[in-house]
Amino acid sequence: MTITNGLVPGATPAAQHGPEHVEEPVAYDAILLASFGGPEGQDDVIPFLRNVTRGRGIPEERLEEVAHHYRAFGGVSPINDQNRELKAALEAELARRGVDLPVLWGNRNWNPYVRDALTEAHERGFTTLIAIGTSAYSSYSSCRQYREDYAMALAETGLEGVIQIDKVRQFFDHPGFVEPFIEGVAQGLTDAAAQGIRPEDTHVLFATHSIPTADAERSGPQGNAYQAQHLAVAEVIMLDHPSVGWDLVYQSRSGPPTQPWLEPDINDRITELAGAGTKAVVIVPLGFISDHMEVKWDLDTEALETAEEHGVFAVRVPTPGVHAAFVSGLVDLVLERRDGVPTAERPALTDLGPWYDVCRPGCCENVRLGFKPALAGLQP
Repeated sequence: MTITNGLVPGATPAAQHGPEHVEEPVAYDAILLASFGGPEGQDDVIPFLRNVTRGRGIPEERLEEVAHHYRAFGGVSPINDQNRELKAALEAELARRGVDLPVLWGNRNWNPYVRDALTEAHERGFTTLIAIGTSAYSSYSSCRQYREDYAMALAETGLEGVIQIDKVRQFFDHPGFVEPFIEGVAQGLTDAAAQGIRPEDTHVLFATHSIPTADAERSGPQGNAYQAQHLAVAEVIMLDHPSVGWDLVYQSRSGPPTQPWLEPDINDRITELAGAGTKAVVIVPLGFISDHMEVKWDLDTEALETAEEHGVFAVRVPTPGVHAAFVSGLVDLVLERRDGVPTAERPALTDLGPWYDVCRPGCCENVRLGFKPALAGLQP
């Protein structure tokens, strides 16, 4: 990809010089909804996992171990249907508000790919896209890798210089994302109380995907943003429950035992809490926007089984999914860029936000792979 020194590649003129927040209106003509993707049948499982792990030298036997999770659900990941539902919900909300912005959908690891969405955009005459990645936080896998995929897709389709792509800010502390979790935690604690369990005997576990500690240390422009963002949001959610203990825990580790990843694992923490006398846990999938495989297997299957084995009452609260507040919030994020909303008027529930519109130099480096061309941010 051709990179012009000092400019944000592939960006609209308003974002091209790299302001932290773009306060200039931009006439976007479509929305790019970008997600992880997932298999939709037994024959898709191994090819999908090869896509996810390409370049990492993961042996076939390890892929077969992970494939078991998908095969338990008929080889179908819930994520693609959830993206279809989210796309339809966004279209309905846009129509309700009278906003003429078509929604195109593309995945990183399975059909339809991001390149397919860009081909569709070109065929329909769209040239100025605003992207929504289906991950709220800052890290390589949850932000920069999406940006790399946008750059790769433009190169693969030959649409560099034809289509421009900006992205909405990371939305971990946007009210639309946080409100469903606030509701869910309140209901989960009510469910525990209905079992006769006191608040002081109940513990809230905020669960998110573990990542290599080296990636975590380089997340965000100053480092360690991934953990800081989760912790800040959890603090907001727990403001109304001061007598209830809580932790940030991790799940879905996939790296070799010799590579440090973020801990503690949720199952280990449940075991520790049970030994200390905790009677109930409320599991909050804070790192996820929908009930995809890491939620259905790692939380709804493994974590709930661990709690049951230790005689601990457990409830898992919903992800945002297509909650009205979440869908409305995503549209708000698009419109704040379309309309150039001043930074001071942008909602954020933590002191960390509102996060950057244009990613900062060196943001979310992958130590193993180094810096690859990426859109929607200053180089590298």
